[in-house]
Amino acid sequence: MTTSKQRAIAACTVIAAAVATSIASGQPAKPADPIQVALQNAYDGLKNLQEGSNADYIPALAKVDPKLFGIALVTVDGKVYTAGDVKSEVSIQSISKVFTMALVFQEKGEDAVRDNIGVDATGQAFNSIVAVEQNKGSEMNPLVNAGAITTTSMVQGENEPAIWNTILNTYDAYAGRRLTVNEDVYRSEAATNQRNQAIGMLMFAYGHIKTKPLQAVDLYTKQCSVNVNAVDLATMAATLANGGKNPVTHKSVLEPRFVPGVLAVMATAGLYDDSGQWLFATGLPAKSGVGGGLIAVVPGKFGIAVISPPLDKAGNSVRGQRAIEQVAKALHANPYASEPALNL
Repeated sequence: MTTSKQRAIAACTVIAAAVATSIASGQPAKPADPIQVALQNAYDGLKNLQEGSNADYIPALAKVDPKLFGIALVTVDGKVYTAGDVKSEVSIQSISKVFTMALVFQEKGEDAVRDNIGVDATGQAFNSIVAVEQNKGSEMNPLVNAGAITTTSMVQGENEPAIWNTILNTYDAYAGRRLTVNEDVYRSEAATNQRNQAIGMLMFAYGHIKTKPLQAVDLYTKQCSVNVNAVDLATMAATLANGGKNPVTHKSVLEPRFVPGVLAVMATAGLYDDSGQWLFATGLPAKSGVGGGLIAVVPGKFGIAVISPPLDKAGNSVRGQRAIEQVAKALHANPYASEPALNL
């Protein structure tokens, strides 16, 4: 693990190189950007990490290159910073839950989700059937599978294609570009999602999904299969950091009044069973996906994302967690900390 001393030495090396270049060119030295230094230090210190393994319960995810590693950060004034591979795409997986939840907030209000699903952590695994049975589908959370499938079932539309277009267009607006479905991942998940089908039927049996539970499962499977890169995810996170307005395209996607609720649910259950550990370490609302993506939001400052497929036992990207934690510390981004944040 990279120590604070090693990070400081690396930062000094970057600054010294900039000064040497400026002397050689006869131009005054420009101060090194602290955000770029923080991202590069995290990337350099973690790129050779050999921990975790790809998700293999979805066959297509097991085939993704485990060496893929990229970090992106987008500020609320639209500046984009990157380190590593930020062009390669992975499936968004459970990170999609955040943005479908935000869509239903926008369409129907927060109470529609809170009353029908709940916002507390279940205390069970993300795909638990026991959690559904304990409270007959109540007291769930939009970021575990039962709550997420139910949330997807609440998206408005006259038929399945119309609902899907609304979901995908919403994701596009957050990312600032047209996204597409990874058909290999979709087919792989659809062939192995019998547990989610059972969860969907249970939520229908208990009255939380009002109609067509298997359609809701299929739409949920498709939304999890949307391809994204690290910049896409960072832009999506930055849109939440910027009060629901995409800082790159300047398009308003979510009413500002709904953003606090979205971030609160992310803080509650964004990293599966390790959500409390994550919040303790960083103080940041975040969401992971078993495709290897991880996003975090610093309200009013920036969104950050990492893509790195190897996961820990809880299903969260190993490099992703460490990279964001390091960057957050370097930039004094923990909102609970008393130390002054950098003026980013």
